Amino acid sequence: MADRGAALAVERVTVRFAGAERPALDAVDLDVAPGELVALLGPSGCGKTTLLRVVAGLTEPDAGRVLLDGRDLSGVPAHRRGVGLMFQDYALFPHRDVGGNVEFGLRMAGMAPADRRRRVAEVLDLVGLAGWEDRPVGPLSGGERQRVALARALAPAPRLLLLDEPLGALDRTLRDRLVPELGELFRSVGVTVVHVTHDQSEALALADRVVVLDAGRVVQDGSPAAVWARPASAFVARFLGFANVVEGDDGAALVRPEAVRLLPAVGLGGAEVVAVLFRGDHSVVTVRRDTDGAALEAVVPTGTGPRWRVGDRLDLAVDPAGVVPLG
Repeated sequence: MADRGAALAVERVTVRFAGAERPALDAVDLDVAPGELVALLGPSGCGKTTLLRVVAGLTEPDAGRVLLDGRDLSGVPAHRRGVGLMFQDYALFPHRDVGGNVEFGLRMAGMAPADRRRRVAEVLDLVGLAGWEDRPVGPLSGGERQRVALARALAPAPRLLLLDEPLGALDRTLRDRLVPELGELFRSVGVTVVHVTHDQSEALALADRVVVLDAGRVVQDGSPAAVWARPASAFVARFLGFANVVEGDDGAALVRPEAVRLLPAVGLGGAEVVAVLFRGDHSVVTVRRDTDGAALEAVVPTGTGPRWRVGDRLDLAVDPAGVVPLG
């Protein structure tokens, strides 16, 4: 059962959609501590957005329940849950200016006009848009629209903030810049956050805890460092972007690319270079072993050792400390 001390407690939640072969969520449990930032990570169709919608009150579960600060939310409509929700497309009102978008929830809650203006100014300052109340939203850049949507979600001071792929519409450079800013903002406000993403680097950089879902079930739950260091399964390892998942008679293992050493061939060598990807300060060299045909990636710092090319023959050595057994 869920922890009654958690800000958010999801208990055995199951969701089935008509015509689907399996549940979208299959008896999912999740606890989120007050002020914690949890990332729900997984591929499309794994159930992460469905779980977010259940917590928000937009999807009714077939079984299980959701508690917020110990209060059972069964039957509580979305607008009465005290939950802020930010969508990937931001869903800004094009006919309202920045201030009108941010104050929308406050207006619906019946807050007095003077109090609304004061709160709008506070949250716009918080997201780095102080004084933008009168600007139209149409000409705003993607990053600016993202900040307006975030300010709107934060304006009612929700007990829980739900983010559905909030950086998904932004280019990689802007996303990398915004991730640390968001983390600092959420921690300064002290809000509890559940963040849905399929981007591994975003989840690992932003979250206090990462929960990986697959086929409607939680398959790993831990700190970013723990999930990265010891993936729970071959699925998790591959989803995190590790290519060196080797299957054998004793099960699967992850061979970390930095543990693979490329050596000048003795005689014909035992492997062949099949790809070289230059990444600036290092190259990712993919080699194929003669013994079993398995492909392994190695990280080679720029300017060290031979300059490998496709077709080169070589030998391999693997540091046992870099081999992680997988469940």
